Amino acid sequence: MKKVISVSLGELVLKGSNRKYFEDRLIKQMIKKTKLIGYDKLYKEQGKIYIEADESKFEAIIKGLKKVFGIVYISPCIRVEKDMESIKEACIKNMRKRLEKDSSIKTFKVDTNRSDKNFYLKSPEISRKMGGILLNEFDSLEVDVHKPDIYMYIDVKQTHAYIYSEKIKAYGGMPTATNGKALLLMSGGIDSPVAGFMMAKRGVALNCVHYHSYPFTSERGEEKVKELARKLSMYTGKIKFFSVNILEIQKAINANCPEKEMTIISRKFMMRIAEKIANDNKLNALITGESLGQVASQTIDGLTVTNESVSIPVFRPLIGMDKVEITQIARDIDTFETSSLPFEDCCTVFLPKHPVTNPKVENIKKSEESLDIDALVNSAIENMKVYTIK
Repeated sequence: MKKVISVSLGELVLKGSNRKYFEDRLIKQMIKKTKLIGYDKLYKEQGKIYIEADESKFEAIIKGLKKVFGIVYISPCIRVEKDMESIKEACIKNMRKRLEKDSSIKTFKVDTNRSDKNFYLKSPEISRKMGGILLNEFDSLEVDVHKPDIYMYIDVKQTHAYIYSEKIKAYGGMPTATNGKALLLMSGGIDSPVAGFMMAKRGVALNCVHYHSYPFTSERGEEKVKELARKLSMYTGKIKFFSVNILEIQKAINANCPEKEMTIISRKFMMRIAEKIANDNKLNALITGESLGQVASQTIDGLTVTNESVSIPVFRPLIGMDKVEITQIARDIDTFETSSLPFEDCCTVFLPKHPVTNPKVENIKKSEESLDIDALVNSAIENMKVYTIK
């Protein structure tokens, strides 16, 4: 009888002949998250990954694994020999421990998964036998097959049986860096870190670009965004962080274009700069935190105008979400409090009183004719700073 941690995989188990590639990437990320904590052994057995470690390290290991994309559940288990007596002892031990922690548990159900089809009892038979044993052992318990207070899980694998009663939810998704690389346009607000998290969950490796207007905006505003990137890096690994000053661009727009178009033209320049950074660094797409209708530039017409500025894909994972949904995710991934710090960003500089909400591509292009677009973009990139966040 040995305590281990079991890791249940998500959709990557459906990858067919490519499954090994995704599993190998997942295991590498699991090792990165747990190597400083320390573990004894990591191995696979019939669809799950198991970690042997000192039980005193379980809590820290589980906390780290919850931030690894590709994992759906994590369970502290008892691993035993594949015989009914060993399974019985483990079930009783696990149930007793759970009851000591939570006296409100009154009902249970045994759920067996027999991956080893050569085992002499079938899944329903194992569940019935163990259910009867637990009923006899614990007078306070009753069986409820519909809505039990607790499940007792039994996995009968090829070499061992595993008993557990907790499924600690993780984020699922795909392992990091298995679906290309993208550049996140990162502001200091609530939305863009959540957008980065959502795409990282789909296996996209993240880099970030942040725009500021120093000295019209403070260095504290940039430090706030670096802190948001650091929080994202806990899920994604290290992030290359590009810091771009667009003050001269904003001055040029303010001097040469209609005031009401200030926001949308500034947004177009951000997209152009981001595309050039992405192309220079072999990144496949851009990511923004735009949500349809949330601010003046995030109308269908506004998004059409900004899309026209670039030729690479632009991912907008929050496009159909409202602020309540976005905020809930921000709280869950621990970016909300940092995003709420009251430091100004570049969008507050030269902010028009009445921004255009239904811009037309041809009108904005005409307004931009008075600007030396390439020179402004190249100058901003030449003077940008690059950091590594981890």
